[in-house]
Amino acid sequence: MMQRRAFLKSSLLLAAPTLSIPALAKSASAIPGERILRLYNTHTGEKLSSVFWAEGQFIPDALKDINKVLRDHRNNQVAEMDPQLLLLLDQVNDKLGNGKELHIISGYRSPESNAKLHANSNGVAKRSMHMDGKAIDIRLPGKDLQMLHKAAMSLKGGGVGYYPDSRFVHMDTGRVRYW
Repeated sequence: MMQRRAFLKSSLLLAAPTLSIPALAKSASAIPGERILRLYNTHTGEKLSSVFWAEGQFIPDALKDINKVLRDHRNNQVAEMDPQLLLLLDQVNDKLGNGKELHIISGYRSPESNAKLHANSNGVAKRSMHMDGKAIDIRLPGKDLQMLHKAAMSLKGGGVGYYPDSRFVHMDTGRVRYW
């Protein structure tokens, strides 16, 4: 199992769009007890398909790769994302039967980036959970945004915001609340 995981780890960080996610997804199908995230950062074009949980624990190298893809694209600052948030993403994928990439609109946000966004928009919290690596904004192309919103709320794993005009759903690991 460790050799398989090492192979997957070394082959699934995709910065080049020439590699096919569906082909890799087949080779990265989860063994019972494994959890896989497939991510596409809409700002950097980076793709990642990674087994981030196996044998009852998080995989540190996979978490580092995920943190890099979810970094603040405005200044390339990387922060540690809350592993519980990754589990929520995996659960929402399961609920929707999604084996495709989650499109990431926003993962980690540095305090500087958040302050600029807050100054220019009343939709950005001054003390956003994005700054703590505990929030993410996502969409699933080909899936109804309202369906994604309902699936996220049904998990009762934290806050869920619905932004149909901007075409994304916000998820965080804070207290359960909806907007």
